[in-house]
Amino acid sequence: KKKVRQKYSETYDFDSISNMLGMEKTSFSAQEEEAGSGFVHFIMNIDWRYQVWKSGVTITDNAFLYSLWYFIFSILGNFNNFFFAAHLLDVAVGFKTLRTILQSVTHNGKQLVLTVMLLTIIVYIYTVIAFNFFRKFYVQEEDEEVDKKCHDMLTCFVFHLYKGVRAGGGIGDEIEPPDGDDYEVYRILFDITFFFFVIVILLAIIQGLIIDAFGELRDQLESVKDDMESNCFICGIGKDYFDKVPHGFDTHVAQEHNLANYMFFLMHLINKPDTEYTGQETYVWNMYQQRCWDFFP
Repeated sequence: KKKVRQKYSETYDFDSISNMLGMEKTSFSAQEEEAGSGFVHFIMNIDWRYQVWKSGVTITDNAFLYSLWYFIFSILGNFNNFFFAAHLLDVAVGFKTLRTILQSVTHNGKQLVLTVMLLTIIVYIYTVIAFNFFRKFYVQEEDEEVDKKCHDMLTCFVFHLYKGVRAGGGIGDEIEPPDGDDYEVYRILFDITFFFFVIVILLAIIQGLIIDAFGELRDQLESVKDDMESNCFICGIGKDYFDKVPHGFDTHVAQEHNLANYMFFLMHLINKPDTEYTGQETYVWNMYQQRCWDFFP
């Protein structure tokens, strides 16, 4: 855009060209831009808004974050060999099947995080009830030894979250039974409801989100694979039509409608100045910017 503005600034109005190209008006004119020099001029000529946007895109890119994580652990491994063990996860990234397993955890990430938050809130509510009414079933102090299971709200909450959620039968399996106690009926209701809401429902939902995401991703990969093997990606014509001639489909996708050729053409448009586009290239570029693929045959 700067090259176009500089090229036509002598013929057309500088401000009009800037507005047409969607560029902000700078504090200097075209003549000052030509006359300026030095470090200050270089700093003033930088499109800072674009640089900030570009930095944000780079930082939030998954490939960049993975490379950064890999690099940090490589540096730390020079001080302690323990950190080199993290590089074994690269095996999971290198195979598509293993990547699908990792993606199944993050595919429904928002729903998973919200469900875990709900689980934490419900466990905290049960912690408040237990700390105020059933604390005697938790704290069994003998010989002046402090029982840390429910010594205060924090330890009580950690105990419920660590022991209660992991226990197959809920928190009731980890504390003293209420046999013959005055609060026996209330303890039974407490244990059963904790088991029902936390173990049966919420943990099952969390597991279901991960399993369903894995099944969905696996079905998508199989669907894409089957479609690529049975239809031409470019024209959409089925394999049966081309296989009337021996190796017709393979010849078609390798020579006539090779996907790599179309990708090369798009990379050619990305690297070529838009002021030098032909009519067809301009049409394809506009369609590509709108993520519309109707220019395929």
